[in-house]
Amino acid sequence: MSEIKLVRIYNHEQEKGFRILVDRLWPRGISKVKADLDLWAKEIGPSNNLRKWFNHDPEKFAEFKTKYLAEIKANSETKSFVELVSEKLKKGDVIFLYGAKDPLHNQAVILKEYFTSLLK
Repeated sequence: MSEIKLVRIYNHEQEKGFRILVDRLWPRGISKVKADLDLWAKEIGPSNNLRKWFNHDPEKFAEFKTKYLAEIKANSETKSFVELVSEKLKKGDVIFLYGAKDPLHNQAVILKEYFTSLLK
């Protein structure tokens, strides 16, 4: 069964699958060629204001999650993004790539949870 996997774009070992960068900003020091992306879904990432407010502070993660989920639900791009990811999952794994150092407190984690709840 295909699944959504979370991978830090800076990891040396990269998973195979449909690769989507889910950060609003391009990761520093990563070339477009090295990133080997199928899609950069910057519009699905947290807004600049929310991203700056959160500032990767684990203490703010619960509130960040609530605010980011509200942004996802209000985002006009979400419906087409959900349809695309659902289609790609029929053919293989989908990889959500992110740049954050913290593997537990970032928007990719929230996005994966969101999709998992939708696909059940």
